[in-house]
Amino acid sequence: MNIEIRPAAPSDAAQIHAFITELAVYERAAHEVIASAADVKRTLFAEGAPAKALMCLLDGKAIGYAVYFYSYSTWLGRNGIYLEDLYVTPEQRGIGAGRDLLRRLAQEAVENGCGRLEWSVLDWNKPAIDFYESIGALPQDEWVRYRLAGDALRSFAQGRRQEPARPG
Repeated sequence: MNIEIRPAAPSDAAQIHAFITELAVYERAAHEVIASAADVKRTLFAEGAPAKALMCLLDGKAIGYAVYFYSYSTWLGRNGIYLEDLYVTPEQRGIGAGRDLLRRLAQEAVENGCGRLEWSVLDWNKPAIDFYESIGALPQDEWVRYRLAGDALRSFAQGRRQEPARPG
């Protein structure tokens, strides 16, 4: 069994899109994926694109990916890496592929003088939480993540006030 981690290439866009869709299904949010494979290719691999991706292969077959970008900490005065997506196919979980993807990102962070590697996880995803804690990652419970998107983002950008939609 040979696990390989390599930078993603434009030719990986369709596979990355397929993995994005699989991850969204797992996270109970398939209805939120509006990106196409062409969108992934256009945005992830454009000249100067802010995000990067890694592919994880087992014996030459794609089994996972990671998408990440550089962030900045004013408190540290250093860059960090924010992991947007980490996914390994269900059949290949437990063989070390996710650990290898995270380790590659940790190595890139250290090599580039970053002060942290961060990501978010759904509060119900106990297998992922257990995995992250097993490698020494700590939850940041004191922070609450906020998002402006869609109509609310457009309204705010145009100076209009929109009442936030509250979960029912």
